[in-house]
Amino acid sequence: MKTFGVLLRQRLRRDRWQLVIWVLVIGLLALFSEASLKNTYGTAASRLEVMHLAIANPAIVVIRGLPQGTTLAALTFFEIYTFLALLAGLMSTFLAVRHTRAEEESGRAELLAATEAARITPTVATIAHGVIANILVALALGLAFIAGGLPAYGSFVAGAAVGGAGIAFLAVGLFTSQLMSTSRGANGLAAAIVVLAYFVRGIGDSIGTVKPDGVHMTSGWPTWLSPIGWGEQMDAWGSDNWWPLLLDLAFAAAVVAVVFVLQSQRDTGASLLAERSGRADAGRALNGPLGLAWRLQWPTVLGWAAGGAATGVLAGSLGSILSSSISNDPTLASMRKALAGIGSGGSGSLTQIFISAIFAIVGVLSAACATQVVVRLRQEEAGGTAEVLLATPLSRVRWLLEFMLVGLIAVVIVLAAAGLASGLSAVAAGDPSSMIGNSFAAAAAQLPVSLIYLGVLSLVFVVLPNWSIVIAWATLGLGAFIGIFGAFVGIPDWIHQLSPFTHTPVVTGTVDWSGGIWMIAIAIVATLAAAALIRRRDFAIA
Repeated sequence: MKTFGVLLRQRLRRDRWQLVIWVLVIGLLALFSEASLKNTYGTAASRLEVMHLAIANPAIVVIRGLPQGTTLAALTFFEIYTFLALLAGLMSTFLAVRHTRAEEESGRAELLAATEAARITPTVATIAHGVIANILVALALGLAFIAGGLPAYGSFVAGAAVGGAGIAFLAVGLFTSQLMSTSRGANGLAAAIVVLAYFVRGIGDSIGTVKPDGVHMTSGWPTWLSPIGWGEQMDAWGSDNWWPLLLDLAFAAAVVAVVFVLQSQRDTGASLLAERSGRADAGRALNGPLGLAWRLQWPTVLGWAAGGAATGVLAGSLGSILSSSISNDPTLASMRKALAGIGSGGSGSLTQIFISAIFAIVGVLSAACATQVVVRLRQEEAGGTAEVLLATPLSRVRWLLEFMLVGLIAVVIVLAAAGLASGLSAVAAGDPSSMIGNSFAAAAAQLPVSLIYLGVLSLVFVVLPNWSIVIAWATLGLGAFIGIFGAFVGIPDWIHQLSPFTHTPVVTGTVDWSGGIWMIAIAIVATLAAAALIRRRDFAIA
């Protein structure tokens, strides 16, 4: 028990700033979104129109959530719960991997195992740390909703729904740490599972049944396969069901039990899925830093590309369904506005507008891929491997720029996979072959936003290395929320304009590339500044 307390305090102290940032960001997003929804949809008539549009369009349900009425509280839960649960899931999986697989990878876990803490106590301390983090998120959300004027009881139910999903994904992060031999692989697999759970929930909601009143829906069976979907069934500010929280806790307990069994059967540092044996001699591609950078990144790039392809299939296959189902609907203008809330809107056919809107999600995936390249730079520096490389004739500038080149290649691969999948699935659904070109155009429009994250975060890495990982993921999450969801929840325009995703070119109707050109220019300037400044600072090993 003594070592448990020490290890728990160590984890809380180590993550104190990351945890504060996660809790504050999630809480402030909830508070600001609720206030914006109140200002934008203050009348019952406007909320009724929103719910009718959402129920008529499965794409909105996939992205947003399950319609459960027209009150302001119900609209708030419909609008932001799934995104907040997604953030809580990512926070929890990153936390779990950081204190388990990453500790084994660095060798620190083996040192702890030689003490009276043994092997199980650090894992128990990590579980307690993750549960505390999610309780804090739940409390922050409850207080934020109450501060916004929503009923107190339902506010804490909503917070518990998000916190419960986070605890379920904490167990997922612990499990992937047993499977994968590197923290990078464990984080990638866990993040993929979180995103998959988000879309499985979306598919289940989109095929759900509309109730007779026309503003409530019941989920389809796929929703019950997702921890995010379980939180939806709590129906905050509606029926306020607490029992779905038991599903999160039971799932987490079952997965944690499996984790303890697996951990007892393997050596420290080993993994269930061992890396395959490498060649006795390095290939010619590893003769230079570019080949090494690609070798370190390609599994992660493959994962993001798979996510982009899956999203592309969703965009291409549902686009024609949307167009045919509401082409004669008198609320067409309002539907265009609703789609504009998902992405950037625009003129043109509904299929084109829908694909452009869904490709905003592809933009987030490609920007996340670019962000992970910068995160890898910091990990190489903190782990000391970069310093070993730089002891050779390799210059710092070349080391940095070749990582940036790998980032550019990775972004292009993610966008190309999404464009190809979208175009082919649209043609398979009966759309003309021109939709392949439209899909690739929608993918190309996401390139500037990906490059600005790659370039600007490389500058952050050079100037603030110790904060670069936290800043990278925080700016990506905030930028995605403000840019994609901001228009729908009524965020003030000056804040909306701060997100790079707001300035992504719209490839329907007349295309305006001015925002994209500015973002590319900023990315180039930031990368050049990073290359110039990296020669002037010491490497910070953590």
